[in-house]
Amino acid sequence: MDMLQTADFWIGLLKIIWINIILSGDNAVVIALAARGLPPHQQQKAIMFGSGAAVFLRIALTVVAAKLLALSYLQIIGGILLLWIGTQLLGGEDESDEGHDQNHGLWVAIRTILIADLVMSLDNVIGVAAAAKGNMTLLILGLAISIPLVIFGSKLMIALMERFPVIVTLGAALIGWVGGETIVSDVALKSVVEANTWLHYVAPAAGAALVLTIGKMGHKAKTE
Repeated sequence: MDMLQTADFWIGLLKIIWINIILSGDNAVVIALAARGLPPHQQQKAIMFGSGAAVFLRIALTVVAAKLLALSYLQIIGGILLLWIGTQLLGGEDESDEGHDQNHGLWVAIRTILIADLVMSLDNVIGVAAAAKGNMTLLILGLAISIPLVIFGSKLMIALMERFPVIVTLGAALIGWVGGETIVSDVALKSVVEANTWLHYVAPAAGAALVLTIGKMGHKAKTE
């Protein structure tokens, strides 16, 4: 019996780690986009703080996520926030830090990471909580292990963005895609979406297109 329980524990832990590898991708992209314009020493601070916040929020929200997701219009608001974040990150592409207060830039990046983490973590913790099956030790341990995964993912994304600038555009589009998905997942739109299943595909694509269009327009206005 003990061996069975031990096996269940390790299987559950592996499930949580795997789920976090999958679900932490969008968090890593947001952290990388927000931190990429900072000096190297501040990038490290933003990544560490953002990654820790992402995991902490998932632990804290697990208890209340199901109830929060049942509230009408909450995910619509969250999705709109993600669309706004995506346009801001893309609109600030290649913006120089010269003439700006670096500490201000760091806190702006941290604020952006926190807001995005809060919105995305609400949905993500449902899968993690299901894998934990009520075992709080398993939940916290699995999420704690995911911290270095988010940190490594963020650092890797920043390095790739510096080498391949097109990834910045793709990252912003991903945030817009998640924003569109979040909006149509709101319980207030459940009957509408069930009657029009095509919204599951159109809304995320529209979110990505909106972020790219507005973000590029904002970037163009800043450079002129």
